Amino acid sequence: MNVLADCLKSIINAEKRGKRQVLIRPSSKVVIRFLRLMQKHGYIGEFEVIDDHRSGKIVVDLVGRLNKCGVISPRFDIALTDIEQVATDLLPSRQFGYVVLTTTFGILDHEEARKRHTGGKLLGYFF
Repeated sequence: MNVLADCLKSIINAEKRGKRQVLIRPSSKVVIRFLRLMQKHGYIGEFEVIDDHRSGKIVVDLVGRLNKCGVISPRFDIALTDIEQVATDLLPSRQFGYVVLTTTFGILDHEEARKRHTGGKLLGYFF
């Protein structure tokens, strides 16, 4: 499995167990940006990156709002016209949840990607 998949799996397992915090290792730029997006939408609380001069660790505070998150592998190319269809396939309803894309503008959710009028590669989802 990849680093992002390990991260999201440990977050969802800790969330199911009712934990308040979870330790994630190893860390990467993609994981940090994905977590920042989840934090911006209020699905997780604060997180702290710990530099141990190796691969790094992240301590994430959970708020109990996350139902499911996952990685889409392989990272399929998504055109601007296909974003809405992918969102309806992955998310439980139109009101909540986000599909995460990596674009030339950085890692964005599907709504921001539509506003910026860009497609990209599919990273994962959370709701």
